[in-house]
Amino acid sequence: MLPPSRARAAPTVGQMARRRFLVAWTKRLLPALALVLLGAVVFWPEIEGNEDRSRVSFRRTVQPRAEALRVVNPRYQGVDELNRPFTVTARDGQQEGAAEILNLEEPRGDITMSDGAWIYVQSRTGRYDKPAGKLDLAGDVTIYHDNGTMLLTQEAKVEMEAGTAEGDTPVAAQGGFGTLTAEGFRIRDRGAVVVFTGRAHAVLEGGR
Repeated sequence: MLPPSRARAAPTVGQMARRRFLVAWTKRLLPALALVLLGAVVFWPEIEGNEDRSRVSFRRTVQPRAEALRVVNPRYQGVDELNRPFTVTARDGQQEGAAEILNLEEPRGDITMSDGAWIYVQSRTGRYDKPAGKLDLAGDVTIYHDNGTMLLTQEAKVEMEAGTAEGDTPVAAQGGFGTLTAEGFRIRDRGAVVVFTGRAHAVLEGGR
């Protein structure tokens, strides 16, 4: 036989003792680790559920916001400074918050004068400040007086209680006097006086 390539030294007494100690503890540690793993598998769904519940319990809550109050066919009645009745109506309106201010769709307003004359206004959209008695109109604004005079513009501010109106967008007027265009208008004295502002051009009936 060939001699071994490397001679093996016999283990010492200390090495044998340490080996016996490791073998003994390994026999005890492996079953313990197996029990821990088994317990984790069994109880993991419950642990995960508790974590989810904890996250939910600490999740920031959002305070609910009050939705805008929607009113179908709103109708408001009042009297002006001279105790003359006026009415504001619309197809529908939305009131946001506690303030009595409504955004209106297809608003309409009318007021009856002391002499019985009647003025009517309408537009595509509007905003009515009920406490202040102010009606802001926008989009195809029409102001009509029952004497046959009609004003057409795109924006107008009407003070229902004061009986005044004004606008700073181009305006076209027509009536028994003829036709007139201007850059703006002012209605004063509850419809008795109409002032056209900016550049104005009038075509009078009968060439006057």
